[in-house]
Amino acid sequence: MNLVKASQLIKRIDELDSLKRYGRVKRVVGLMIESQGPTSSVGEVCFIHTGSKGTRKKIRAEVVGFKDENVVLMPYTAVSEISPGALVEATSASLEIKVGPALIGQVLDSLGNPLDGKSLPKGLTTVSTEQDPPNPMERPPIDEGIEVGVRMIDSLLSVGNGQRVGIFAGSGVGKSTLLGMIARNTKADINVIGLIGERGREVREFIEKDLGPEGLKRSIVVVATSDQPALMRIKGAYTATAIAEYFRDKGLNVMLMMDSVTRVAMAQREIGLAIGEPPTTKGYTPSVFAVLPKLLERTGTNKLGSITAFYTVLVDGDDMNEPIADTVRGILDGHFVLDRSLANKGQYPAINILKSISRIMNNIVTSEHRSMAEKLRESLAKYLENEDLINIGAYKKGSSKEIDASIKKYPEIISFLKQSTSEKVSKDESIVKLLNLMGNGD
Repeated sequence: MNLVKASQLIKRIDELDSLKRYGRVKRVVGLMIESQGPTSSVGEVCFIHTGSKGTRKKIRAEVVGFKDENVVLMPYTAVSEISPGALVEATSASLEIKVGPALIGQVLDSLGNPLDGKSLPKGLTTVSTEQDPPNPMERPPIDEGIEVGVRMIDSLLSVGNGQRVGIFAGSGVGKSTLLGMIARNTKADINVIGLIGERGREVREFIEKDLGPEGLKRSIVVVATSDQPALMRIKGAYTATAIAEYFRDKGLNVMLMMDSVTRVAMAQREIGLAIGEPPTTKGYTPSVFAVLPKLLERTGTNKLGSITAFYTVLVDGDDMNEPIADTVRGILDGHFVLDRSLANKGQYPAINILKSISRIMNNIVTSEHRSMAEKLRESLAKYLENEDLINIGAYKKGSSKEIDASIKKYPEIISFLKQSTSEKVSKDESIVKLLNLMGNGD
């Protein structure tokens, strides 16, 4: 037995690369640093040595491409201290973070360090932020629902355990509030929340008001604010996803919420333009449309556990067909559209039921539940189709039994769709209320 262990140890020593590789900074152009050497690969982390004797610092940067025979790097922090000829040290590794149950309740930066400046807890496991999506043949089918605690979603847009959903909205329509409600009320084992490209002011506001102490004690929050370099914003998304994957592989049902995937795409566009990619669809570079599927496909189910994911998508000018919204909608398993006109009427959550869909719902609900949900949609659609005639008094009662029924039901339907942020409703209660509302024969 000792001989076997010794041979394994010798084999590992032989595989170790003890050679240190160095290069020199040649020039800095905007966000990018060009260096002559070291020998490295795309995605590898390097250290740039700055300062003079006694004040030496190591700035972490990542290889993002190559130009002629130079290595193109992008730093995780500001480039103000980097000078010509600065030493560049290769690490032969991609970005790694430390993960474990001790992180629950913590707020981290994109590199996995606590934002409050304290040290990481002990007993954590090191994982890479770059992972491949699960093998499609190892993804179990989604056949059971998960409770999110929002009546409208649990009853009319039922979400499966391991489903990935996009929340599409313009600015100021209630995305963060909806995410906070889900984080507080969901029955998932743990929440992982990525705040990508947020204003610095909104981070603490979200954690203290929308998430609250109740939500934070079962969550890990990863923050990359809008003032940080593009690479840090992208790494924030990868770090949040890697943390969720760690807990999924422990057999847990994880709820991942990312606000917003649009800012991840914008950060990737910045990097792409900086390294010379041509702008294509509305200024977005080809790498954006390569990165998005790879990131979004990492969530979902695998043979060990599940990640149910909610990704918010900022739609420019409320245009649901802009490139990022269109791409994300095609990748995910459903989309919830937040409607500004509903928010203006004071209807929260401002989800437009008629424009939203859960592609998994038919697989996880009973036939009676599905029938009543369709009946509510039909009744609401019938009322809205004739709303102008009804409001100006042009519609005469008795002209259509369907319209008469929709007018009678409309106030109850709107009351059913509304939910205050502090209101707690179980999934069973939501379904029973839907069946009582639409199943009384009216």
